[in-house]
Parts: sequence; C-alpha cells; structure tokens
Amino acid sequence: MGKLTEEDKLMRRIEKRFNKGVVQYGLIEDGDKILVGLSGGKDSLALLELLARRSRIYKPRFSVVAAHVVMTNIAYESDMDYLRSFAENLGVPFVRYETSFDPSTDTRKSPCFLCSWNRRKALFTVAKEQGCNKIALGHHMDDILETLLMNMAFQGAFSTMPPRLVMRKFDMTIIRPMCLVHEADLIEMAQAKGYRKQIKNCPYEKDSHRSDMKEVLRTLERMNPEARYSLWGSMNNIQTDLLPEEVDL
Repeated sequence: MGKLTEEDKLMRRIEKRFNKGVVQYGLIEDGDKILVGLSGGKDSLALLELLARRSRIYKPRFSVVAAHVVMTNIAYESDMDYLRSFAENLGVPFVRYETSFDPSTDTRKSPCFLCSWNRRKALFTVAKEQGCNKIALGHHMDDILETLLMNMAFQGAFSTMPPRLVMRKFDMTIIRPMCLVHEADLIEMAQAKGYRKQIKNCPYEKDSHRSDMKEVLRTLERMNPEARYSLWGSMNNIQTDLLPEEVDL
C-alpha cells in the first residue's frame, strides 16, 4: 500500500468529520434529493464535492442538484462556466436562478440580511422546482460557533445555525453537513484542489460583524486550544440551575 500524501491525509480528516456530522445529526436519509446552494466560495465548492463523493460511495442512497443564485442588483460577479463545469464534472446537475431585492423596502434590516434572506427564498423556489426535499448549505464549524457568539453578544440569545432545521412552512429541511468540519481544513482543501476564486465585489460586505467574531474565536483558541470544542459542547450542556431565573412579582 502506497504512502499517503498530505492531500490524502487532509481529505481523510475532512471526510471523517463530514461523515460524523452527517450521521450524528441525521442529516441524510434514503431517497433524499438535496439542493446545494453553490455560491462559488470555497465552502460551497467543498460541500458539493463532499456530497457528490458520498452519494456515489455510501448508503443511504441520495441525489444532489447544484444551484447558483444570481442577485442582479448586487455587484458580485461569478464565473458561471466554471461553476457549471465544476458541478457537471462531479455528475451533479447545475441550475442558475436570477432574483433581486430592494434594500429600501425594509430599513430595519441590513442589506446583508436582506440579500441572504432573498437568496434563501430563491433556493426554496429552485428546490421545489427540482423536486428536492432538503437544501444543503456550506456552513462549517467556525461559522456555527461565530454565529453562536454573535447571537449572544448582539441579540442576547443562546442560539446558532443548527445542523438540521425543519422548515415546516416551506415543507423543506435545511442541513449543514460540514457542521463539524474546520474552516482551516477547508482552506487547505481549496488550495489542494485548486478551487478558482470568484470575483467578489459586494458593496455591503464591510458592514458584517462576522470578520470581527472570527478574531474573537481565534482569541479564545489562543487562550484555550480546545475552546471550539468547549463552545460546541456547551450547546448540549445547558445547566439551567446555574443560570439567572426571573420570578413573578
């Protein structure tokens, strides 16, 4: 047996965490048809590749469709030919869908929120058109932990993006199969696989707090190398007896 290359070791590590997340949170079932939101970033490219590989090798049996949503009022350019060929080379059908939104219609919400929400609605539309019962998003462990910290700091809520979310109103389930995969590994995967970067020019990107929260997570990991696992574990270890409890007056 030949010696494993560094890329082999990386992919084994990623797939081990990927498969653990899929099984631990019950994300894929036999007969599923899963729509992947393919933005063109490293995370969505990695997600599509990992799901396509699993669909060929593992049970349960499921199929995958890739969709790229074009927000016509946002100056964000994508290489459509690259995204289409990337999906089709994995044996995955590719769908392009155009939509837009008017940020002046709801000034209470940031343009980032409105863009994200309208992209999500577009994915629901495409999923229904393609006969999909699940939508897979490319959020990884870092995204989920950063959202947890953001919600605590800015919303006063102990919540985040769950690995599996049933949207009964839309008769659709959102899954995040890379929930246990580290962003650092995905960065290495993108370099090893030669993923092509998209032309990114979002006028609202600077308004996001997420880049600040990434540094908070890195700071916590410098203080405690196991911080991410402690944060993750805290979501299933809520000790209500040791939390403030309001009384009725």
